[in-house]
Amino acid sequence: QVQLVESGGGLVQAGDSLRLSCAASGRTFSTYAVGWFRQAPGKEREFVATLSWSSTATSVADSVKGRFTISRDNAKNTVYLQMNNLKPEDTAVYYCAADLGRGIRYRARDYAYWGQGTQVTVSS
Repeated sequence: QVQLVESGGGLVQAGDSLRLSCAASGRTFSTYAVGWFRQAPGKEREFVATLSWSSTATSVADSVKGRFTISRDNAKNTVYLQMNNLKPEDTAVYYCAADLGRGIRYRARDYAYWGQGTQVTVSS
């Protein structure tokens, strides 16, 4: 069982940066693949980024490529999403997700554990 708690969201202007954090409970978190998803009002939850348990494999959505970076610190049981050059279309609730296993995952249904989400609002 893993519990995830996101933090770091807020209201920023276009072009600004934010770093989201996801703190995980559980001593075996290093054996979990992790991901970030987002959901804007009236839209479906969409994939943002994923990272394998050992950080050797990673992938980000085309819409954020070159601007967002996912990373993890297994010693701190924490996953990060560094977001640079934010755009108004990045406005959404951002969710951290985890699933037992090594490989990266792109689909929300492939993750068993979810955080409660953190709001990111980007003004133009």
